[in-house]
Amino acid sequence: MDKLYWLDQIKLQDRAKVGDKAYYLSRIMQRGYPVVPGFVVSAEVLREFLETLNSSEALVADLPHSSLHLDVNNWRQLQQVAGRLRQEISTAVLPPHLLSTIVDAAKELESAYLIFRPSFVVPTARHGIGNTSGLLESQVCRCDEQAIALALKRTWSQMFRAKSLLYWQWAGIKVQQINLGVLVQPLKNAIASGSLYANSSEWEILATSGLGLAITQGHVLPDVYYIHPVTGAVREQQLGNKMLSYCLNDTAAVATLQTVPASPLTSDDSSLVTYLLDEDQQKQYALPEEYLQPLIQLANQLVKEIGKYFTFEWTLCCDPIKTLYLTQVSTPQATISNFHLLKGLAVAPGRVTATAHVIINSQQKPEPPPKQVILVAPTIAPDWLPLLQNAAGIITDQGGLTSHAAILARELGIPAVVRVEHATKIIQTGERLLIDGDKGEVYRLTREVGEGGEIGKEDKGTNQFKIQNSKFKIWNFSSSPSSPSSPSSPSSPSSPIRAMIGTQLLVNLSQPSLIEQVQSLPVDGVGLLRSELMALNILEGQDPHTWVREGHQTELLERLREQIMQFARAFAPRPVFYRSLDWRSHELLSFNDSLQSSTQSMLGERGTFSYLQNPAVFELELAALAAVQKAGYNNVHLLLPFVRTVEEFSFCRQKVEQAKLTQVPQFQLWIMAEVPSVLFLLPEYVKAGVTGISIGTNDLTQLLLGVDREQGQLAKAFNERHPVVMGAVAQLIQTAKSAGIPCSICGQAPVLYPEIIEQLVQWGITSISVEPEAVERTYLAIARAEQRILLEAARRQLNQST
Repeated sequence: MDKLYWLDQIKLQDRAKVGDKAYYLSRIMQRGYPVVPGFVVSAEVLREFLETLNSSEALVADLPHSSLHLDVNNWRQLQQVAGRLRQEISTAVLPPHLLSTIVDAAKELESAYLIFRPSFVVPTARHGIGNTSGLLESQVCRCDEQAIALALKRTWSQMFRAKSLLYWQWAGIKVQQINLGVLVQPLKNAIASGSLYANSSEWEILATSGLGLAITQGHVLPDVYYIHPVTGAVREQQLGNKMLSYCLNDTAAVATLQTVPASPLTSDDSSLVTYLLDEDQQKQYALPEEYLQPLIQLANQLVKEIGKYFTFEWTLCCDPIKTLYLTQVSTPQATISNFHLLKGLAVAPGRVTATAHVIINSQQKPEPPPKQVILVAPTIAPDWLPLLQNAAGIITDQGGLTSHAAILARELGIPAVVRVEHATKIIQTGERLLIDGDKGEVYRLTREVGEGGEIGKEDKGTNQFKIQNSKFKIWNFSSSPSSPSSPSSPSSPSSPIRAMIGTQLLVNLSQPSLIEQVQSLPVDGVGLLRSELMALNILEGQDPHTWVREGHQTELLERLREQIMQFARAFAPRPVFYRSLDWRSHELLSFNDSLQSSTQSMLGERGTFSYLQNPAVFELELAALAAVQKAGYNNVHLLLPFVRTVEEFSFCRQKVEQAKLTQVPQFQLWIMAEVPSVLFLLPEYVKAGVTGISIGTNDLTQLLLGVDREQGQLAKAFNERHPVVMGAVAQLIQTAKSAGIPCSICGQAPVLYPEIIEQLVQWGITSISVEPEAVERTYLAIARAEQRILLEAARRQLNQST
């Protein structure tokens, strides 16, 4: 079964599935260090198990997708929810084939007792990940089917303990993003156990008699040894206070310990018991003298592998040869297997290994880099799009979830990590990197190159939507690209059965090269055709006004028409909402005549205001749309960007009428709802002729919170879930509903925070437009939200009738 991973076979690309504890143990085990053998029940198994719960409880029913946004300050609610979640997991039945596979694997370990160790990977946290020791505890059981099932479910359920839920929320971690694997190992009685803490100035060894639970449970004060890290000499040692010892509930082993039994540890199967040590044993050091130096030698070897700062846990087994084993290894830098880890913010999913290409100066457009490199730069500007077309991945020093680097990477389907501090100084051109856009991690590889080259095959959501070689590829959405299955209609015979949804699902696009891959997605059309990024393919590095000024408007018109026509043709009769050009001048420093007066402005002379200043290019865009209409495509509509006033809109509408676009009855003229003034003026806009709005959460958040999403530390305060932002979104939806016009949302909020989709559906959003890589999970989120709303309505009706 490919969802069980043996420790001696785990590879670099398996880390997200097996968790950090198991992964790092496997790395040192494969380097010849003494590690107890075992296997990992992968994080995928937990997700599949949670999918089968089918509880009537709202929070439980949505697992593993629920974000569990609780009021953690309400201790009563927290305890009730945690208790309910754990009860659901503990009482559920494991699939027989899964349990049989795990039991068969456990029997291969040839041990009467097993230990189940939680091993997880979490995404980048708001406060950083501190010491999670004790957050999820190991479980011990006998090696039989019933005990194994119970131990596995107990290990899983700890993720939903009250203190765990409290910690996840404090750290800003979404529960559905946590990958929890379970490491299963044989457990044997120990002569002594403990840990070693290493730094550059001193090592500290802790030791106690028996199993190490006595230390982790706080039942003893262990013996302590202070070691000189260079010479390995014992500087000082202190005898601890050790009255208790843990051992397995094994009659033969208990007899050899010659101890006085105490009360057993609280456990349903009583696999462990505690024993009182006699006075002579309490006065002796737990770690026999002949094993102290081998332990120090182990630490010396690990220094060469992982540096001077690390921690490992050890146990001296009671087997005939008294083997010294490592049971856990961790480092602050997580630098194991001769690669170094850099942390950042995950903004575009996928994993890939490639060579780095570092750009130091992002103030000017660089020369085209080699193909299939990982581009490393301080920031990414929109006009760098041609440079990214053949990139394998993106890393930036600065940025946030809605930075240009993030948006471009998500659309192009390449992994990206931003806000990696000093990345351009640390990483060198030509260096081999592995970038993980799911966890926000960058590995600087040295000798070990990716373990098999490209690491890009990652399932995203279901087996129907996959990332392959860091590019998205669509599988089985329809019988053919030319006859896509609409999400509001039954699927074709060869496509998967889908829940019908009433909320329209649209896609954000800009690149014609992606049309073939995207047009068969289960979407109702293109909700945002980003004209700026589309136009970069045809402008040849020049400002569009330069084309007009130099008399090349006819050629530019033809290029625009052809680009727009490709989208209209591919998605007809589904709508395509073309957003007219919206550039902030400082974002396009490579354009020769960018307005210098606006270079430092967060806003720039952008949106419809720029059309009033110089309407020539806008008129050219309208002419291109009219040409598409004349070719017989009536599915293209206009979306005006960054509209500040009703007067600006009226000016644009007049231009639209002069271009004769409104003579086609199907044509719609929408505005972006991203300037806060729209909150107050929407009824006036509707009177002036606005037929729909699309909420741009990126700019709306910037302007409501006064935060530039591209600027260093300020970017961390950019929060599209802020109550002010969500209140504004709710108001816009309600006002649009009252005015009788459709309301869409095309900003990054639904992509980054799918948990808000249920609120959007409840408020009455007409459509949601997202990046291609987010279509599948957004579809599922909409379906779940609508089903829950219908269920609640049915229950209310039933209660009223009874």
